[in-house]
Amino acid sequence: MNVNITKRNELLAQTVIKGLKSRNMTGYYAASKEEAKEIALSLIPEGSSVTMGGGMSVHEIGLVDALKNGNYNFIDRDAYEDKRAAMLAAYDADVFLSSSNAITQDGILVNIDGNANRVSAIAQGPRKVVMIVGMNKVCDDWDGAMKRARNVAAPINTQRFGLSTPCTKTGTCMDCKSPDTICCQFLITRFSRHAGRIHVILVNDNLGF
Repeated sequence: MNVNITKRNELLAQTVIKGLKSRNMTGYYAASKEEAKEIALSLIPEGSSVTMGGGMSVHEIGLVDALKNGNYNFIDRDAYEDKRAAMLAAYDADVFLSSSNAITQDGILVNIDGNANRVSAIAQGPRKVVMIVGMNKVCDDWDGAMKRARNVAAPINTQRFGLSTPCTKTGTCMDCKSPDTICCQFLITRFSRHAGRIHVILVNDNLGF
């Protein structure tokens, strides 16, 4: 990555990390995908039960492969015939992995979900939440973060899943009530009541959507 972009990302990440701290969450900055993976693994004790919602960023840094090949109880919902059972198992997991659709410079997390298994696990249940967030997802404020989640992340995901929604065709949110909509549940995480639960690793890269 361009050295000027890297420097900007490093400085911006420190602002976000301060914002997260003020909201009882812990932030980290990783200069590379490999460093992000190592930070994440340092937060996950061996033997832990670990699961995740959808999270391309988690895959992109190689964390899923490391967990599957390591001494961890990785609950892979794709391997479950009963998807509901896999989703319910997440609520009692030691660690839940996710990304965030957007994050503000002052540390507010914005996420949209269709089935709500991801946002509900971020909000409550798993003992620890580890989020992998590319610097491309940092927005100026809450309004910008919501716009990013609705107009960037959501249309890309509906296209990726082959869903029939207006945003699949237009590439932008149409505030639809389509049966295929994935904009069913909105989670704004502005403060964590439980210190040490939510950890956000900001990565000097463009990750996910």
